Amino acid sequence: MTDYTWPSVYFAYFFFAISLGVGVFFFVRSIKDGYWGKHGEDIKYSVFDDAGTGSPEGQPPRKD
Repeated sequence: MTDYTWPSVYFAYFFFAISLGVGVFFFVRSIKDGYWGKHGEDIKYSVFDDAGTGSPEGQPPRKD
């Protein structure tokens, strides 16, 4: 009789370790790219900005 419990446990721990490593990698990368800094959300105000007017073309400025 063969016990197949240990290979599945090792695979699960290996998969969890890989998942954790990928998550930590992208977290550290986002810190290095400045997404957690003081100006981390500035990009959302400039993505649709047309020539520095503060609003997308053809739409009035937001009132928030």
